[in-house]
Amino acid sequence: MTTSFTRMDESTAEQWNLIITETIAAQPRVAEGILDMLRRLESIQDGFSCNQLVHGLQTATLAEQAGADDEVVVAALCHDIGKLISVPNHPRIAAEILRPYVRPEVFTMILVHQDFQGKHYYEHLGANPDAREQHRDALSDEEWALAEQFADEWDQRAFDPDGETYPLEHFEPKVRAVFANAKML
Repeated sequence: MTTSFTRMDESTAEQWNLIITETIAAQPRVAEGILDMLRRLESIQDGFSCNQLVHGLQTATLAEQAGADDEVVVAALCHDIGKLISVPNHPRIAAEILRPYVRPEVFTMILVHQDFQGKHYYEHLGANPDAREQHRDALSDEEWALAEQFADEWDQRAFDPDGETYPLEHFEPKVRAVFANAKML
């Protein structure tokens, strides 16, 4: 079924109920799209010792082994998904993809992850390795602790081509569960 309006200002509540119903029914396509995007990360290496799919898988593996909940594990898996579009803006892209599906502190963890990880490499680029401090006043203690754990314990340690890496298939049920229900408004 489809609606018949050609302008939103001519739509009805009944038509919007149909759209919402169809959108909810089609929600599984989101997880499948995310999984396809993750698979495409295999083609991006950009000079690192492993490709970006392996990096994401290792990051998620470390998060899961540390006892992180499914939202955090899936966010760890997807944290560099924005590199499919833009490396400089990849944290914001990934965070915005995740935003409707995860709680605010998980969104924030991904949004700030590059500056938090910068502690481990920004000096080599002539940038401030304490860039995470610019977020100090904006983040709650919980957001800060999660972003710090993500960057220091999982993300920056996940570039070993021989490191323990759970396969994507291991994470597929978690991806499907996290992306099953969006917070629409």
